[in-house]
Parts: sequence; structure tokens; C-alpha cells
Amino acid sequence: MAGRDLRYQSNRRKMYLMLYTVLASPAAADAPDMQVHTLEWLALGVLVVALITTDLMGHVRKPHEPTMKEATKWLLFYVGLAVLFGVYMIFRHSSEFAIEFFATYFTEYSLSIDNIFIFIIIIGSFRVPRPYQQKVLLYGIVIALVLRLIFILLGAALLERFSWLFFLFAAFLLWTAYSQVKEGVSGDDKGDPENYEPNAVTKFAQKIFRVTDGFVGDRLMVRRAHKTWVTPFFLCIIAIGSADLMFALDSIPASFGLTSQPFIIFAANAFALMGLRQLFFLVDGLLDRLIYLHYGLAAILGFIGLKLLVEAFHGVGLLHQIPAIPPLVSLGVIVVIILITVVTSLTADKRAGKDGQGEEPAPGE
Repeated sequence: MAGRDLRYQSNRRKMYLMLYTVLASPAAADAPDMQVHTLEWLALGVLVVALITTDLMGHVRKPHEPTMKEATKWLLFYVGLAVLFGVYMIFRHSSEFAIEFFATYFTEYSLSIDNIFIFIIIIGSFRVPRPYQQKVLLYGIVIALVLRLIFILLGAALLERFSWLFFLFAAFLLWTAYSQVKEGVSGDDKGDPENYEPNAVTKFAQKIFRVTDGFVGDRLMVRRAHKTWVTPFFLCIIAIGSADLMFALDSIPASFGLTSQPFIIFAANAFALMGLRQLFFLVDGLLDRLIYLHYGLAAILGFIGLKLLVEAFHGVGLLHQIPAIPPLVSLGVIVVIILITVVTSLTADKRAGKDGQGEEPAPGE
């Protein structure tokens, strides 16, 4: 009887050990690991801080509306930095990790275009003067970078220990893709500034702070009658930063669907967000022409969700007959989807414009 009990306890321990191995092992255990030196993290952090400081102390310090030439120049500068970082990844690590970076970077940039819709609505609802909009976006991007770094490190720690979270991420991405398609079919745009409803974080800030009636230049706070007041400028930054936190809920899982390396994900987010401010002024008048943007984003998120789902099943020893999607294929699919979305949108918009010009005006118009 004692021997039978010992065998039963031994088998039970083995069963628990197998269950723990399935639930706690990383899904991408067979994926190559990238050894990132602490100095690389430090150098990337210093670069990001230097870029933000240059913006604050440089051309953003003097409020002005950037010209198309200025916005294009700085956008190309940030894109060039991303390309140089990708080249660095090739020589320092491997071409596979460089491809993962570019795939993640293009995905983050594509999702950022969708974010700009909300930024335009928030800035319009607060009626931020055009010369001050650059600084509002920059402060919001700084908040977003800090929050996303926390999300990335937390997500990497959890995914390394609990592989079932990959299934959750995949399901969320597929649901987000469906929501994008549904939004595109319904023709429901992001709304307009008049109908904007502040989120819970912004409403909480409005309750706990004294808010001035209007802007005081580009100041965040002012002292009046020995009391501290915040300006609508400050509230607008809070609104943009908290809104971007919600955007991170789909962009970070999408990034983990393309790479398991936190260093790559943060670098891609940093370069994409730092170039977002210039993109805001360049595409402000072009966003309405990207009529198929919802479908393009849905295709990207759906593809990454399916890729992540396959890798999650591989991590628990299932569906090995379905091959994993290599990084180069992921990059190619994402780039092709972006190109098709832009070309078809602009072509359809141009055709609609020509049809509209050919219509006879109604009587009295």
C-alpha cells in the first residue's frame, strides 16, 4: 500500500511538472535569443533623451507652425535614424533581428497613422492654437514613450513565463482587426472635435486641478492669487498621453507578434513615435483621402494575430505541421499591405473627385 501511494504521488508530481512546463515556458523557446548589452540600452536611452531635448530646446522652443519643408526634413531625419539603427542591427546582431526591427517599425508607424485621427480631434476640441500644437504633441509623445517602455518590459516578463498569454494577445489582435473592418464598412469615422468626449484620465485631471479659462501662451501652469492653476494646454497633453496609452494596447501585442525582443520593440516604438509629430503636420490634410485605412490596418493586425496564434500553438507542442512565418515574409506582407492601402485609397479618392467635378450643381447652389 505504501509503495502504491509513493508511485501515485510521483506520477502526480510528474503531471504537475508537465502542466507547469506547458503554461510557464515561452512560446518561442526555439527562437534565437538576442544578447543585448546594457550599454546598448543605455545608448538607445541617451539617443531618445537627446532627440527630445533637441526638440524642446530647438525648433519647438519658439512656437510656430512648421512648414511642409520643415516637417518633411525632420520626418526624413527620423526615418533615416531608423534605417541606420536597422543597419546597426545587421552588423551587431544579425540580419534576422534587423528584419524583425523593420517589420515592427513599419507596423508601429502604420498604427500611428490611425492614432493621428484621434490627436487631430483632441487638439481641435481643446482649440490649441496652431503654433503650439508641436509642443503639445511632443509632450504627449514623451508620456507615451515612458508608458510604452513599462508595457514592453512588463509584457516581456509575463510572456517569458506564461506562454498562454500569446493566445490572449492573438485573440485580441484578431478582435481588433475585426473592429477595424466593421468600422470601415459602417463608414464611421473617428468623429469630429465638437463631439469629442474626454476620457476618464482627463476628466479626473479637470476635477483635481484649477483650470484657467483659456491658454496662457504655451505654459502648462500659472500662479494666480497665490494658487496654482493648470491651463488647457496641460489638459490637452494629458488627453493625448492617456489616449496613446489605449493605442498601446493593440500596438504592443502586435509588436510581440513580430519579435520577442524588448530592445527591438522599444526601438521601433521610439523611432515611430518621434517621427509621429512631423507626420501629423504632413498628413493632416491627407487623412481623409486614406479611405481604405481601416481595411489596411485590419489586414496587418489580422496577419500578425494569425502569426502569433501559430507560434503560440508551436510553443505548447501543437500544429507543428503549420510552418512558422519567417521574419522576412512578415516584413514583405506588411510592406505590401501598406502600399496597396495607400495606392488604392488615393486612386479611389482621385476617381471620386473626378466624378464629383462632373456633376451638375443643383438649382440654387
